[in-house]
Amino acid sequence: MKPKNTPGAEEVPNEHRARLLQAMAHVAAAQGLAATSIAAVVAEAGVSKRTFYEHFADKDACFLELYRAASASALRTLRESVQPERPWQDQVEHALGAYLAHLAAGPQLIRMLFVEIHHLGQAGATVRREVMQHLADYMLETINAQEPVLTPTMAMAAVGGIHELVLQAIERGEAAQLERLTPSTSAVVRLLAGGPPAPATKKNGPPKRAV
Repeated sequence: MKPKNTPGAEEVPNEHRARLLQAMAHVAAAQGLAATSIAAVVAEAGVSKRTFYEHFADKDACFLELYRAASASALRTLRESVQPERPWQDQVEHALGAYLAHLAAGPQLIRMLFVEIHHLGQAGATVRREVMQHLADYMLETINAQEPVLTPTMAMAAVGGIHELVLQAIERGEAAQLERLTPSTSAVVRLLAGGPPAPATKKNGPPKRAV
């Protein structure tokens, strides 16, 4: 079955681009980005090197476009999981659970994307920040729909915290179990938004005095 946005036969250049991105995902997930060659990518995609260079300046540019595309797909999952009739705390927990399950569905690809992006210098940092900003904007839209309780700074802090928790799980070899992070990631957002903690996290008495 074709993905929703797969171009038709009349859009051959876009179809080639999509095939190259899919090939980059397959080859780099299996071999790592450093060991991935353009020759291997075009062989997997079934296109020529000339076609590759019509779409991407080099291997890194193809990888960065793949990172954007994979992140956009995960963000769509977040947006489609929103349930506006529920309190924002419940919406966030439900959506983050769906987001983490989406990532966990492709553990090899997600491991490669989350790790390799840090090895691409300023270009990688720029694209990573761009993706994080999209996630922060989503949080602001969802959480502040009724009243402003989350600031842009705290939204970015929440996204950064979630990314670090995901990366830590990947480094422990738990990329396929990312959904287990749902309670922790939801708690991060609740705390930074100044919302009440989830009922399951209420354990001891009143909070300690600040020293």
